[in-house]
Amino acid sequence: MRRLKILLAAPVLALMLTAAEPAAAPDRPLSDPAQEARAQALFKDVRCVVCQHEAIADSPAGVAGDMRRLIREQIAAGATDQAVRQDLVRRFGDYVLFTPPVRAGTWLLWFGPFALILLAGGTLILRARRRPMEVAPLSPEEEHRLQDILANEKLRRDPDASSPHDGRLSGSTIER
Repeated sequence: MRRLKILLAAPVLALMLTAAEPAAAPDRPLSDPAQEARAQALFKDVRCVVCQHEAIADSPAGVAGDMRRLIREQIAAGATDQAVRQDLVRRFGDYVLFTPPVRAGTWLLWFGPFALILLAGGTLILRARRRPMEVAPLSPEEEHRLQDILANEKLRRDPDASSPHDGRLSGSTIER
């Protein structure tokens, strides 16, 4: 009986131990306040790669903690802010920066919204400048035909309405 309990408890215990994520190591600030200020500024400019649009300064994710630790190590080793950014871009891609660099691959990202606004504005200006087309007046024959069509439509919708043609539909209006 005791052996059965151990056999049943072992998989549950193993599952509990493997499913639990280890707690992230606490962030230890750099001893030099100037270096720590640089690190904090970089934390706000770097995006967490697992969070949706959140800086690593604010992210509780383990990956964000690892990224903060990496940045602090590089700053303590004497790396410039630009070198730290380049290393992060090399590892994670341009996505990791909140403000990606302007280059051929990111032109659409940087200038696409402005191009769309200019295109929409140009279209609106052209449409506003366009003069309304003058419509030629109807000939007497076209006017008569239009009246017949409207009368027939009125009769179709309301059969009890009186027709301008003494209650009958003319042959010409039925055919058309």
